[in-house]
This record gives sequence, C-alpha cells and structure tokens, in this order.
Amino acid sequence: MLGLCAGEVAVYAYLMFHEDRKTYKCHPGYTTIGEALQMSKNTVAKYVRMLERKRLIKTRYTTFDLHGKCCNGNLEYTILPIEEAVKDFEEKQERQLQLDFQKAQMLEKLEKYDKRRMKKSMMKKSG
Repeated sequence: MLGLCAGEVAVYAYLMFHEDRKTYKCHPGYTTIGEALQMSKNTVAKYVRMLERKRLIKTRYTTFDLHGKCCNGNLEYTILPIEEAVKDFEEKQERQLQLDFQKAQMLEKLEKYDKRRMKKSMMKKSG
C-alpha cells in the first residue's frame, strides 16, 4: 500500500516491536538493528531515511548524560500514526496522476502539431 520494500518493512517492524507503547519511542542503534536484521549499518540508515520520507517515523539525535559526562546517544525514533503516512502517500499518488494526465495531454497536442506541420511541409513540396 505505501510502496514499502522488504528492507523498509523489516526496519519498521523492528522499531515497532521495540517502541514504548505509551510514548511511541525507541532508541536502538543502527548496529543493533543491523545485527538483528542481518543488514549493514549503512543499509539500516538508508531504510530509516526512507521511512522518514514516507512519514512513518520521525528521528532526532539524542545525548545521554552518564555519570556527569555527555556522550553521543542513538537516534530516538518516534513511530508516527500510519494514517498520516497513508494520507501523504495517497496525495503523492494523486499529484502523480495529475502530472501524468497533463503530460499525456501535452504529448497529444505535440503530436497534432507535428502532423499539421508535416502536412504543410508535404503540401509545399508538392506545390
């Protein structure tokens, strides 16, 4: 329905399995996700970006304070309501259909123009 590939589904399912059901958030690192799904860190990162673009998740960088020291944390993932992603997907499909229709109309006009032009050219040669 949302045009998800198998890798996106796997990462999304992993995040949903680990989310806090009250906050809709989780914090696994790319390495952790990758090990669980047998993917490289880069592949996991790619699928996370794709899920963000499709509005299924939102991420933000976090830092955690451990014994008074600041260190880099993992991304914080927020699982977004699927209705928003479906609505966005349907709007994109509708826009694409409109663009395809406009393109078809322009190609039809161009074809008619070319036929008229060719016809005039043939008449000049014969006349």
